[in-house]
Amino acid sequence: MTEEQDVNARHSEKMARKKAARDKIMAAKTGEKGLIVVHTGKGKGKSTAAFGMIFRCIAHGMRCGVVQFIKGGMDTGERRLIEERFGDICTFDTMGEGFTWETQDRERDIANARKAWDRAKELIRDPDVRMVLLDELNIALRYDYIPVAEIVEFLTTEKPEMTHVVITGRNAKEELLEIADLATEMTLLKHPFRDGVKAQIGVEF
Repeated sequence: MTEEQDVNARHSEKMARKKAARDKIMAAKTGEKGLIVVHTGKGKGKSTAAFGMIFRCIAHGMRCGVVQFIKGGMDTGERRLIEERFGDICTFDTMGEGFTWETQDRERDIANARKAWDRAKELIRDPDVRMVLLDELNIALRYDYIPVAEIVEFLTTEKPEMTHVVITGRNAKEELLEIADLATEMTLLKHPFRDGVKAQIGVEF
């Protein structure tokens, strides 16, 4: 046996052991439930990853909905694609007016966040809707536009058993992380904005 053949044989043996161990683990994972998913952190990609999940639902013919708590009515690729191609299976509600420093009106921001939360509850309660994305809800919670206790209470007592809820935004509240089934923190390593590069079509929106 050559040295290369020996390396390949040992690799195959190692992978066979890994597969057997993995198969054993997977055989024990048979449960299903509606998940509470949180994407947070300073890094880019929180909403992008969440929309990836929405498009997976669409591809599988699962009804879903998007509620945006902060973003205004700007034309984004995700919104355009969903409204033009998949509006029959996925609703898209943009309830904010833009970033908080643009409105500069706390009372109006609170009113918009409350309307967005009312719409979110309506979608989550609908038994035909399998996934609801609450885009940048964490930002609304950070500024106390909605009490986090109210969100937690609703998700733990009223969310249907098989409904997935995905929440995005920086600075996720600890109370929300505690009830999450899946929580991911995006870490910022580099960002082109620091080098004077603006947000670009196809990358940021």
